[in-house]
Amino acid sequence: MFDPLQSKARVLLYTLIAVALGVGGASALGWNSLTASPTITLSPQVADAQVQPALDLSDAFVNLAKVVTPAVIRIEAERPGNGQVITQMPDQIPEQFRDFFGPFGSPQDPNAEPLPNMAGGSGFIVSPDGYILTNDHVVADATRIRVFLSDRREYIAEVVGTDPLTDVAVIKINGGDLPTLSIGSSASLRVGEWVLAIGNPGLGGPGSQLDYTVTAGIVSAMGRRLPVISDGLRRNGEEEETFRFAIEDFIQTDAVINPGNSGGPLVNVRGEVIGINSAIASQTGYYQGYGFAIPIDLAQRVMEDLIEFGEVHRAYLGVQMRPADAVDAEYYGLPRTTGVLVQEVPANGPASAAGLQPEDVIVAVDGEDIERSAQLQSLIAQKRPGDEVRVRFYRGGRVQELDIRLGEAPLQPRVAQVPAATPTVPALLGLEFRPLDAAAAQELGYSGPGGVVIGSVSPAGPAVRQGITGGEKVLQIGRARAGDREPVNSLEDVNRILGDLGRGEIVSLQLQRPDVNPFVVNLRVPE
Repeated sequence: MFDPLQSKARVLLYTLIAVALGVGGASALGWNSLTASPTITLSPQVADAQVQPALDLSDAFVNLAKVVTPAVIRIEAERPGNGQVITQMPDQIPEQFRDFFGPFGSPQDPNAEPLPNMAGGSGFIVSPDGYILTNDHVVADATRIRVFLSDRREYIAEVVGTDPLTDVAVIKINGGDLPTLSIGSSASLRVGEWVLAIGNPGLGGPGSQLDYTVTAGIVSAMGRRLPVISDGLRRNGEEEETFRFAIEDFIQTDAVINPGNSGGPLVNVRGEVIGINSAIASQTGYYQGYGFAIPIDLAQRVMEDLIEFGEVHRAYLGVQMRPADAVDAEYYGLPRTTGVLVQEVPANGPASAAGLQPEDVIVAVDGEDIERSAQLQSLIAQKRPGDEVRVRFYRGGRVQELDIRLGEAPLQPRVAQVPAATPTVPALLGLEFRPLDAAAAQELGYSGPGGVVIGSVSPAGPAVRQGITGGEKVLQIGRARAGDREPVNSLEDVNRILGDLGRGEIVSLQLQRPDVNPFVVNLRVPE
């Protein structure tokens, strides 16, 4: 994957050198003619002075990555399967293993459990006791959420609350003295500022080798309106009435964002979070130069409600609107093309009660100039129901102001997903165990039948993250204490030993592949 962290710093370095050669050399030699072409050589002292800003920027990126990365987490969200089995196995499984064993949960084992759907993403810790900000689409409808820190700690998380209308979610892990990120402000963000995006691209699925990737770029634009949230609501069968409350007012950046980065932080050069990485504009599904983040000012306001109430209480102005264009500005007597044109003022709403009318052009709220509809939506969403705002607008060519007390939007809370039935220990580990009969031994290359082999491996368990692919012969199983493993000769042995294990305990497997010395894998049974 292209990572611009070094290349962009290198471009800046070369640019500074070029400027030094062009401007510094020209002034020193007193150039007055474009045809002059003397040879220029900078002294080491001058060259070092010009290069130093780029080196300082590079060091700043290095220090930022060190400070920020520990608080960025990887998320694995498990959702209920559709009752059918997966017919495609991971590419890393040897072909003969795939042919014989088939997928995890295949009909070859009538007791196998359906393979769950897995999704990956990122998030970041905002409090030492474990509150985490991420995207709604990363954790929505999950029955089990696993969180992984950069120091390899693993937790089971619970959903505190989600808001599909802003694509923000808060989850919680039970920890103490956890690393956290500082929350900045997106209101003062400027186009052209350097930013870093940190997350887990997840191109390799669970346990990806691309964990905790840091990419750099600039803020390319503010206030980008993309229909990604409303499109997602539409695909999920939400009512059209709900879409008008979706807030799509994104920060655009050229920092690389790929699938799996969703929910990770976008930070400024002070290490403060100014956005949540959320979407890309792409024809391929992968990064093509356009990344988008939810402004942190909006996300923080949503987070406060989710932590306090478990749902969002959205402030409501009560207007339908569109951006005012140049023709509108001339027709309504605006000094410049700005603001939003009120199209409709629903009866019994806050704006109607205060006296706002259709064809009013709103140009400011609480002293902040309004340039676009999504900006006004976002600004109102950062308020609380019952707050009073001062709205400046044009009516009949004259500027006027009204104080409007905000109401509460009629939002429907999302129904919580019912947790899946309690799985067995093998299913929690993501493993299927099968007898090694004569046909299997010949197919897999073992010297003879007898014992137990691992059939296939689910992406939903810890086994896949430890490199278990299926087809390994199980020699011993036990708790992870020296000398405590027991020999395995049958499936009855496996069920007896694992049946004595509880959530959070560690199981130790001694395994063997054909023509390979025995090796040990230790796995923790997920909570």
